[in-house]
Formats: sequence, C-alpha cells, structure tokens
Amino acid sequence: MKKTRLYAKLAGRVTVILSLIAITFIFAMFQGGFTSWFIFYSFLPFGLYSLLISAYPIQFFTVSREVNREQFTAGEQLIGTITINRKMAFLPLLYIIVEEKVPASLRYCKQPKRSKVMLFPWFKKTLHLEYVFESIPRGEHQFSTIRIKTGDLFGLIEKEGSFELKKTYLVYPQYVDVSYRQLENRYDQGATSSRTKLIRDTTMAVGVREYQPGDRFSWIDWKASARRNTFMTKEFEQQQSHNVVVVIDRSAEQSSVMFEQVVVLAASVARAIIRHGAQMSFVSVGQDRFVTDAKNSESHQQQIFYHLAKVQPDNQYFAASIESEANKWQQGMTLMFITSHLTEAFIKTIEYLSHRQYQVVVFVVLPRRNPSKETIGKIEILKHKHILIKAVMEGQYADAFHEVSR
Repeated sequence: MKKTRLYAKLAGRVTVILSLIAITFIFAMFQGGFTSWFIFYSFLPFGLYSLLISAYPIQFFTVSREVNREQFTAGEQLIGTITINRKMAFLPLLYIIVEEKVPASLRYCKQPKRSKVMLFPWFKKTLHLEYVFESIPRGEHQFSTIRIKTGDLFGLIEKEGSFELKKTYLVYPQYVDVSYRQLENRYDQGATSSRTKLIRDTTMAVGVREYQPGDRFSWIDWKASARRNTFMTKEFEQQQSHNVVVVIDRSAEQSSVMFEQVVVLAASVARAIIRHGAQMSFVSVGQDRFVTDAKNSESHQQQIFYHLAKVQPDNQYFAASIESEANKWQQGMTLMFITSHLTEAFIKTIEYLSHRQYQVVVFVVLPRRNPSKETIGKIEILKHKHILIKAVMEGQYADAFHEVSR
C-alpha cells in the first residue's frame, strides 16, 4: 500500500513536469519571439534532468556500514562509517541525504558528527559518511536501517530508499580495579578469625596421628594402628575454600543514574573476587533470573559481564527474591549485596540472613552530590547492629573493601 502511494505520487509529479515542458513549448510556438523560446530552452534541461532522476533507480546504490569495534565498554566512543557505492554514475546527482536511523537507546547520546548529512556527489561513484557517538551507554544497541534520499533542483522529484543493515552492538559495563581483601569477622573481645572454610582433601593422606573424638571411622589407618597397638587416624591436607555470593539489587525504586553506578560496582567487585582466586556465585533477579554456580575463571567473568551489559532495574520485590534465593545458599558463605537504596524490607532481610550464620556484607552506592540523609542514617543503624556495611561514594570504588566495618 505504501509503495502504491509513493508510485502514485511520483507519477503525479512526472505528469506535472511533462505538463510544464509542454506548456512552455506551446507558449513559445504560439507567442514566438526570443523571450518565449528562451524560457522554453532554459527550463528544458532542468525538466529533462528531473525526468531522468525519476527514472534513476535507488537500487543502483550499494550501502555498507563499518564500526570501529565489535564490542564496547560504557563511556567509549562509537565511530561509524557509511560507504555508498553507485553502480552507474552516468547521471550527476545534485545532492544525497544520508541518514543512519539512530537506535532509541542512543537517541540522547552526544554526537560531534551527526548521523544525518547532506552530500553533494555529482559524478562521484563512492561516498563516505562518518558519524560519532560520544560516551555510549551500557546496553544493547540495535542498528537497523540507512535511508538515502535524492532529488532534482526544484524538489519536484524525490527518490528515497531504505537499506536494511541490521547489527547489534553490545556495550559492557565500566569497571575499576578494586583491591579485594578477604573480609574477616570481628568479635567484641577484639580477636579476629577468618570466615574462610577449611576443607579436608580426603583423597590424599599426608600422615597419621592418634585417633581423636570426632574423627570418622573411614579415616582410621588400620596398618599403622596394628603396628602401634592404638587407633591411628589418617591426616589429610587441608585446603582453604573462600566462597562468595555477589547479589546485585535490581529493585525498580532505584534511579537509572544510580543503578548504572550499582552495575559498575558489581562488575568491579566480581572481577576483583575472580582475580583474587575465590569461588564466586553471582545472583541477579528481576523479570529474568540470572544465577551462576560458584566458579573462578575468565569465562565466568565474561558470562557475568555479558549479563551486566543488558541488566535493568525491573524487580518489584527484591527483598522477597533474596529470601527465596537464600534457601539455596550454604551457611557460612559470604553474601555481598550491592545496592543504592535501602528499603525497610531489604534491611529486615539482611538482618535475618546475618542471624543465620551468613557473613553479610552490604555496599551502598551514594551520589556525590546531596546523598540521602535518610540512607546515611539507616547505614549507621545497621552498623550498630553489627552488620558489615559500607557507603561507597559514586565513582570511588577502588577502595571499596577498605574499612568495611560493623
């Protein structure tokens, strides 16, 4: 239907041009004289050019797009180059309007070089257009269509074509180098003991010792017991296991600006823990559920960053989601919550978890300007309740693990 209307519109304008040529010719024939024939011959080239433009197919163009990289990190510069080739350049084109249809996700992104320009090709066969998006935001950005428009001098004839060049570019979240330190429990007596779990590797015995109450029956070394006439127990190598669960707050109450900072801190913390060598599970619950097993690898980090590139604050019941997930966590694990918004429901949840022998750590991202006094007050109350919590100022994440206190 749309094409039918366009063809009807073009046919109408071609009819107008043919009528103008015929009118000027008839006027010159009947009027005679220099002026009338001058008008006819002056208009004739423009009229014929308009007719040629009307017959010139946009399909004679081939369009391609190149971008400076395939994957981006938030805040980087996206530089796109559109290349237009004309298969047949026998007809000079006065102008071409080239427009890259900007994704909605980049509509408010600053453009030093615009993605819609007018070019003056004349007989050129190859044309180039470069556009720039400064400081692109995190997320998926779907480019789809490039529009080309040309026409005659008077604007009577306009030819327009759309070229489908669908391509999605993923922008990963920013991160900073965080100095990760394994947190310890601090008791009122002043002593400190690490919450690191000691696990016996029962596949490799490194010695024997006398039996002690609590040793398993399967650990008894019968040969050594016979030689020494007393029960001897195999002594196994002990390995440290530091398991961490990182939970990102996707509650919808957070502002979009502060949620972006929560994502940056979550990416930074996850990267720091993996590089430290700890086993980490990542939990992100909203309209979709993303939960990883406890792992430590580069591919695990890539999996988390891929999720964080697309995550949105879309959880209406964050505290309830955490309580549901907590049933799957082993007691004694370190639970790290990253948020920018302390609700009463969330506070009750972390108090509940801290009483179930979890080591709960909460990072609260605060804006640089005018941080909420209410939120600061809640942080102080939680500290007095002996919950590990730290207010982290926006952008100051490198020392996030320093001075984490109750």
